[in-house]
Amino acid sequence: MVTRAESAALTRRALLDAAAELLDLGGPGAVTLREVGARAGVSRGAPYRHFTGKDSLLTAVATESWERIADQVHALRTDPALPASDKLRGAVRTLLGVGRDQPHLYQMLLRRPGHRPEELGEGLDRVRRQLCGPAGDPAADRMRAAGRFQDEFLAVVAGLVGERNARHYGALLLTSAHGIADMELSGHLDTGGLGTTADELIDTLVRMVADVGETTQRSPDPVDANPTGGIGGPR
Repeated sequence: MVTRAESAALTRRALLDAAAELLDLGGPGAVTLREVGARAGVSRGAPYRHFTGKDSLLTAVATESWERIADQVHALRTDPALPASDKLRGAVRTLLGVGRDQPHLYQMLLRRPGHRPEELGEGLDRVRRQLCGPAGDPAADRMRAAGRFQDEFLAVVAGLVGERNARHYGALLLTSAHGIADMELSGHLDTGGLGTTADELIDTLVRMVADVGETTQRSPDPVDANPTGGIGGPR
């Protein structure tokens, strides 16, 4: 017999899956608690027993997505058979893959913090929510999940350029990857456009960073950069 807790967990899972499907089909505008409940095959009131509203539901979808991406990058980072450059190439392509396969989710994951009620707050208040937010706080959970991806990614970058340079070159790689993803989605990388592909550009980026790593190992000259921000907000 299924317990009440198990039944609640199954319902929540069905709601999250339905919300993710609707997001992929039509973007955030297509996600309403009524449509999510109908797609999940639950009662009309069930979504409201699990989520306070559309924002908390989408935040939970984003949190799970960041955790999944972080898991994939962690698997790459800890694979002893992969060279450091292949780990980095795979990590960047993992993020690009979300942009290709789930563009609405990708845009939601990377939107600028502060555009929704659960993300309001600046400076120390945002840091407090990230580090000390109570269990079950959707905004804090999302920020922690995004931070986990960032930490895994920077660890992969550090494998090539060292820890002191990881944030600088990690920022370069991430901003470049986001630009590549946007250019690909908009069609500017078609053969009739710039005459290159996203994969070719990523290969070039990785080679450039790998060359920097080799140069740094021969003659250490660390980049003097120590940014405090991050994907999920200040770190």
